[in-house]
Amino acid sequence: MEQEVGLIGFGEAGSTFALAGGWAARAHVFDCKTDDAAARDAMIAAYARAHVPGARFLEDALSGVELVISLVTADQALAVAEAAAECIAPGAIYCDMNSVAPQTKQEAARAIEAAGGHYVDVAVMAPVNPARLSVPLLLSGGHADEAAARLVALGFANMRVVGEAVGRASSIKMIRSVMVKGIEALTAECVLAAEAAGVRDEVLASLDASEKARPWGERAEYNLERMLEHGLRRAAEMEEVVKTLEALGTGAAMTRGTVERQREIGALGVKIVPKGLAGKVAVINCPVIPAEAGISSGEVVA
Repeated sequence: MEQEVGLIGFGEAGSTFALAGGWAARAHVFDCKTDDAAARDAMIAAYARAHVPGARFLEDALSGVELVISLVTADQALAVAEAAAECIAPGAIYCDMNSVAPQTKQEAARAIEAAGGHYVDVAVMAPVNPARLSVPLLLSGGHADEAAARLVALGFANMRVVGEAVGRASSIKMIRSVMVKGIEALTAECVLAAEAAGVRDEVLASLDASEKARPWGERAEYNLERMLEHGLRRAAEMEEVVKTLEALGTGAAMTRGTVERQREIGALGVKIVPKGLAGKVAVINCPVIPAEAGISSGEVVA
């Protein structure tokens, strides 16, 4: 049996999912761009291409539906949840697929739950294209299992429930982004400077020569070990890198952050670095433990 879904937001993700899933007979769509005279015609045309009916008002899209999917810009996610709470059907599941902090999702959940709806935190873990309905999803919340079943009925094919706490799924996504988006930003900072200095090919070749593929757990442990042992020296070196980039005029925002983090961890003064990632994380999280406390190699600090 086909189910109805109220879809809020019809940008790249919303339109991609609707087209891939053939939601023409089951989706009620609302996008605030239809309230903008300059954008209204383009949005109505997008509805037509996906063969989905567009709602003039949010309450029209949510009226009587048992599943709601929110796919809006991050800065509008909470406001949209609060607006949806005013017209959501009792018992309806609200799947918040927006890329926002766990605290934002928890605040949105309070609004939906207070209105009698069931809030589910959904993290979209990869670009929606070209994966479309096979994009990996993480779900958390008290009704995550039911939401997963309903999303499967809509055609979604790659999801995992990660817990009952709203915010857990988004925590995974947000914290992962520290690395993924951070590497992107570091790449820009490095390559732009290399280009300005006329040494791009040499820098990239040097990175190829030194990079060794290994699991992220091993990489994380190695990186923390180097910072614990040599953070102060590396911070001093990175201060010189900042000077280099500033002289080139290409920007050093990421590198200044590296200076701060290297110095912070190096200043802990750990004399014997514990073995294992858990031990290294523990000693960083417990800076009050003096170096002379006799932490032996391999001992995990509680």
